[in-house]
Amino acid sequence: MITTVPNLLTMSRILVLPALIASFYMDGPSSNWLALVVFVAAGLTDFLDGYIARATGQQSKLGQFLDPVADKLLVVTALLMLSGVGRINELDLIAAIIILCREVMVSGLREFLAGLEVSVPVTRLAKWKTTVQITAIAFLLLGDAAPWGIDAVVIGIIGLWIAASLTLYTGYDYLKAGLAHMTSEA
Repeated sequence: MITTVPNLLTMSRILVLPALIASFYMDGPSSNWLALVVFVAAGLTDFLDGYIARATGQQSKLGQFLDPVADKLLVVTALLMLSGVGRINELDLIAAIIILCREVMVSGLREFLAGLEVSVPVTRLAKWKTTVQITAIAFLLLGDAAPWGIDAVVIGIIGLWIAASLTLYTGYDYLKAGLAHMTSEA
């Protein structure tokens, strides 16, 4: 049912995407801060929806579908907008493309394996990858509005490359696990 608290939290992550996009069209440092606040708030709903679903027994098939979709939409939107305004450019765009390609590949793999009734659990390293990726995006969103002379863009780009490296490794792990099921005879 869509009206469970976890599902509503997950849906809110999708519904704030227009606000995230709109923040890129505003002028001044307040736009960076707004983008960061929207992104962090959406990230908090990601933690809360899963926690509440498990704690209250409100896990649902809709939630299992929507949660990764909402996560990917948030990351894809942020990376595309950051690229569009030039905070991710030139060679650093490769790191963003690696992350986006892995997300598409893992989504397709999970869908295929679900048809075989095979689950692919999230690994601890994949959770670290996500943490580094989200932190990098947060720094990039803050950009030149960062206080105390912090070069948030440089920190974000370094984090993006670390996330891309972890992405390659964890993507290979998922693909290797999936290939075993794809190539085995029924």
